[in-house]
Amino acid sequence: MSPERTPKTRLAYIDWMRGLACLLMFQTHCYDSWLGGSARQSRFFMYSQLGGTFPAPLFLFLAGISFALVTGKLREKVWPPSQIARSTIWRGAEIFGFGLLFRLQEFLVSWGWAPKSDLLRVDILNEIGVSMMLMGLLCWGVLATFTRGDPVRDHLNGSVVPGTTSRGRNTGLIIAASATALLISLLTPLLWTTWRPDWLPWPLESYVNGVHNLGVPQAWLFPIFPWTAFAFAGLAVGFILQSDWTRRHEMKVFFGIGLAGLVLIAVSRWLDRLSLQIYPVYDYWHTSPEFFLIRVGMLMLIVTASYCWCRWGAGEKGFSPVIQLGQASLLVYWVHIEFVYGRVSILPKHSEGIAGATGGLLAIAVAMLGLAYIRTHTKMKKAGKGAAVGAEVRVS
Repeated sequence: MSPERTPKTRLAYIDWMRGLACLLMFQTHCYDSWLGGSARQSRFFMYSQLGGTFPAPLFLFLAGISFALVTGKLREKVWPPSQIARSTIWRGAEIFGFGLLFRLQEFLVSWGWAPKSDLLRVDILNEIGVSMMLMGLLCWGVLATFTRGDPVRDHLNGSVVPGTTSRGRNTGLIIAASATALLISLLTPLLWTTWRPDWLPWPLESYVNGVHNLGVPQAWLFPIFPWTAFAFAGLAVGFILQSDWTRRHEMKVFFGIGLAGLVLIAVSRWLDRLSLQIYPVYDYWHTSPEFFLIRVGMLMLIVTASYCWCRWGAGEKGFSPVIQLGQASLLVYWVHIEFVYGRVSILPKHSEGIAGATGGLLAIAVAMLGLAYIRTHTKMKKAGKGAAVGAEVRVS
């Protein structure tokens, strides 16, 4: 990476990927809610829902990358592991709280026909919050293991060789995050079938395998197994991007990530073709480690493509609607649901053709883009006023 590049330019691909996830989410939800009749049986609808398999893994994967970047910044400020853990775990708890609040809002808006069990549904916001708390615990353990006393004092006393301990911590974090992602993936088929913790109350078991109150795990929910594995995979990639070597060889690293993604896809296909099966129940499309590998491989390809698009393409030229959506992804997720699935849906549900639903999709996308623009620019103005007030206080 050239020293002249700013952090904003360097990290624009993250917002671009979040914006891409938002667009894929919009089209999936809009066509699912509004298409009806023969359009719902069409190949078009099938492919639209296939595109809908990307937003959730993308959001979780990016949560892991962002978590690593934030942790790296706190480490640069010489925060102790316990303080880093408190800060990051608390942020995860806030997101989890937002998830519970969102479910309460949906229940109240749907009062009269929504079942009370919807209040305890494990949705994507709940899963992101839980994943962040678990990543905070993992980073705490690894950083505490590699920290000997006060890092500042040790450095001043000469007991730590500059850079050596930092590299060891980063390597330890990468290995721990990768191993955790793999372990979650390997345990998922068992926890959905023969090792189900059905002795737990269903609201707790649902966080393990998405059983909800329906007796069997549900593929449309977001339990820890397998979904948190995507966050830990992103955490490993994020710590790779945090390394000093990456900062010196940024382009090589991003192309290496894309190449590694291709390797994971090839390995997944090879493993799926093997006649040997180690699980009593094998479900490639929902719980298999092979499916996890192929999706992580595709996410890594998206990382490389987004980086290239933002650095050499039109990703950052002028106003970028995709980046704008990515900067307010939580808000647009929260709001668009009501106008697509809720009582204030802008189109009648399950009654539109492809043209009508596409028109509704464009309306939702434009409205959410406007909302994101207002949100981000309002925050920028407030930040600017705060900086001006702070400057006046310092001068006085």
